[in-house]
Amino acid sequence: MIQSMIEITAEYWPMFLRGAGMTLLIAITGTILGALIGLIIGVIRTIPKPDKGWKRVFLKTIDFLLACYIEFFRGTPMMVQAMIIFYGIAQVFGIHLNVTLAAIFIVTINTGAYMAEIVRGGIISIDKGQFEAAQAIGMTHVQTMTNIVLPQVLRNILPATGNEFVINIKDTSVLSVISVTELFFQGRSVQGATFDTFATYFIIALIYLFLTFTVTRILRLIERKMDGKEHYDLSGNQMQI
Repeated sequence: MIQSMIEITAEYWPMFLRGAGMTLLIAITGTILGALIGLIIGVIRTIPKPDKGWKRVFLKTIDFLLACYIEFFRGTPMMVQAMIIFYGIAQVFGIHLNVTLAAIFIVTINTGAYMAEIVRGGIISIDKGQFEAAQAIGMTHVQTMTNIVLPQVLRNILPATGNEFVINIKDTSVLSVISVTELFFQGRSVQGATFDTFATYFIIALIYLFLTFTVTRILRLIERKMDGKEHYDLSGNQMQI
């Protein structure tokens, strides 16, 4: 088996490399754009609603539509979403999307639905006293979110965002149903040429493991960097007697 893996890797490494590159491109772009969408939706859904009036009706309507978006994309498989968006839109509206752009769009809106709830949960978890203190000094909701809440939320949701990134790296494999030339698609092509199923997919598994492990370690370093030093020396400026 090891000999087969070495031979397959030596002959088909350009295909594996292209597939891994496409996987990372889709996962990184989709996660970043999805996180931005989730951040915007999470903030919108936590805007205080007036007790009555047209503003309350407007915000309630927006909240309902966003909730429908979140429930649909969280409650349906990405593979089904890919089939609807890529093939369904082409059949119904005659719009033929670029495969790569369609893949990024699918991962983006799927990630946005999950990140919206993560962000909303992060905002809700902030102590209400901070909101009250901000209102007491005359800060608007936007100022409160920008200067007080969101900096804390971004740090708190970083692990969940990283986890979503790792999930996206693996979930890009389902996009092979719309012929996206990501890692799994390339692996199927290699397997079809070599007829060595075990060795080929074991190589693919190792590449996925390498990608997810590397991303996890990088995110851990970023988290520690954001946390700052664990201990501070407060005696540096004290005068020695």
